[in-house]
Amino acid sequence: MDAYLKLEKQFKRLASYQHLAAICGWDQAAMMPDGGNEARANAMSDLAVLCHETLTAPEVGEWIRSAEAQIEALSDEQKVSLREIKRHWAHATVLPSDLVEAKSQAGSKCEHQWRAQRKENDWEGFAPNLKKVVELARIEADKRAQNTGLSPYNAMLDLYEPGMTTEKLDALFNDLKSWLPELTQQIIEKQKSHAIQQPQGPFSTELQASLGRKFMEILDFDFNHGRLDVSVHPFCGGVPEDVRITTRYDEEDFTSAIMGVIHETGHARYEQGLPKALAGLPSAEARSMGIHESQSLFFEMQIARSPEFVAHVASMAAEEFGRQDDSAFSLDNMNALYKRVQPGYIRVDADEVTYPAHIILRYEIERGLIEGTIEVDDIPALWNQKMQAYLGLSTEGNFTNGCMQDIHWTDGSFGYFPSYTLGAMYAAQFMHAMRKDVDVDACIRNLDMKPISAWLEENIWSKGSTLSTEELVIQATGEPLNPEYFKQHLISRYLND
Repeated sequence: MDAYLKLEKQFKRLASYQHLAAICGWDQAAMMPDGGNEARANAMSDLAVLCHETLTAPEVGEWIRSAEAQIEALSDEQKVSLREIKRHWAHATVLPSDLVEAKSQAGSKCEHQWRAQRKENDWEGFAPNLKKVVELARIEADKRAQNTGLSPYNAMLDLYEPGMTTEKLDALFNDLKSWLPELTQQIIEKQKSHAIQQPQGPFSTELQASLGRKFMEILDFDFNHGRLDVSVHPFCGGVPEDVRITTRYDEEDFTSAIMGVIHETGHARYEQGLPKALAGLPSAEARSMGIHESQSLFFEMQIARSPEFVAHVASMAAEEFGRQDDSAFSLDNMNALYKRVQPGYIRVDADEVTYPAHIILRYEIERGLIEGTIEVDDIPALWNQKMQAYLGLSTEGNFTNGCMQDIHWTDGSFGYFPSYTLGAMYAAQFMHAMRKDVDVDACIRNLDMKPISAWLEENIWSKGSTLSTEELVIQATGEPLNPEYFKQHLISRYLND
């Protein structure tokens, strides 16, 4: 028992360090002046090493072994906590401190320079930094593979989506590719008769931010434990007690930022709903990135793009921008605008029908990068080839809106991208299950989100990592992940309306 209590103390100390790292990372993306980057990179590198050394200290392994030897003395909650502690420890002990430090420095440099290089379409300047990140990611993947018996890419995937494998992903994605292109074309053909007016700007950043905060309030975001800011790439960061979400604004188009805020609010609500009694322990953390993404997509796609919610977006936006007499803000037009399916270059702006194509493209490239069948210099041509095959678009020479558009690879987050489409599938399945208990449409019409939040809190948020992903999904919906719900959701929303 003493060994387990020592583990708890050690991991709560680690959680404090990670808290500081999270806020430093948010500040680097949202507030820090460019001149502070070198010092910040060094500081975050040192902090990353401190976190790693705290997690991998020799006594931690000894305490785990002692706690396992006395496991019958632990409560069920403590047994689960010990399981997750061991999982985190096992992931961390694979990597030596010098590799952790090198990864942190290479990632900070690559990400910071990417912010300017992307704007300048500067692939030649970006590629050398990315090569260093990929080199270190391959070393990491090989070390993890040797330790787990998984393939290198599966070992990286396991960091974000425990239990998921390329074999399962290939089955899911091959199924998607078998029906999604035809469905996309059917929807596009159907929508040709829809005349859509794009609301004409300018829409000031200040008014867009005000409108975004109003939707966050409707969705029960706790502003006493979080805030909204601006960054180049929207994200949700911080910690459950202090959640930081960001978006970006285009003064000629408010529609993207609003959905971006709602998307990140879904992430934030999950964080704010994690089990507080277990705070500081791995068992209190989000189950997986796929489940995390399911919550943001549940808020954005399942709720906010429903006709019932778009009615509120139309009326509230018209009032906020003083456009009550503007036909572009009519319910019919706004509903058509938010349901428009149109292949595009930018993943974060993609509609939910074409979005999986963006993910499959990235999955196929990053898997090859880690497995050594693709090199960094191959990326632009492969990206263009796959964009043309999957979305009918060319990105030749367009690095800004092509292979340089995402932040994920800059810091070595290989294995992350599949979580987005897994999240869309989980979200559709959660909504199908929720409708058995909750009149979702009435809740949205009445702007009463509490029954929806209560279902999510009971079935998803409060579970943290106390269950495996599969156990969580089965307990919440009665069956394992079933992609048929995602397919039926798309057909219902876009063809059967």
